Amino acid sequence: MTDAKAQTIGAMDALIAKYVDAQGGLMRALIALNDAYGYIDASALPRLATAFNITKAEVKGVISFYDDFARAPKGEHVLRLCQAEACQAVGSRELTAHACKKADVEMGETRADGRITIEPVYCLGLCANGPAAMVDGKLRARVSEADIDALLQAWEHEA
Repeated sequence: MTDAKAQTIGAMDALIAKYVDAQGGLMRALIALNDAYGYIDASALPRLATAFNITKAEVKGVISFYDDFARAPKGEHVLRLCQAEACQAVGSRELTAHACKKADVEMGETRADGRITIEPVYCLGLCANGPAAMVDGKLRARVSEADIDALLQAWEHEA
């Protein structure tokens, strides 16, 4: 094991330990890990299971239930597009296909250069104003293909 890997594991263990006796400790530890590393690495699952005296399957179930817990590193920019029925009714599937094609990335993945991640999300609470999106954590309503084009162009021209 490299020194860097050992330091990361040590830091991960220390972070988890802070929440072991806290109410809602598992959720708090998951949030802290996600915030610290940008995602929850698979190597954290057995460490969390041991610390909270639960199975790895239970830890994985909690992580997979909440969309905000990333399971892999995300791109510099994250575009989340609503896939719920109200947004589908006003074109979110077509908008999603357009965004993926223009960004050259598959839904739920990060582009090879690490710049852009496009993710599905199931309801952003803007049902009357769809299609809805979350762009780098900020909500957007009535998103059009032109909006997607402008957004992607801006991201491509960043320094």
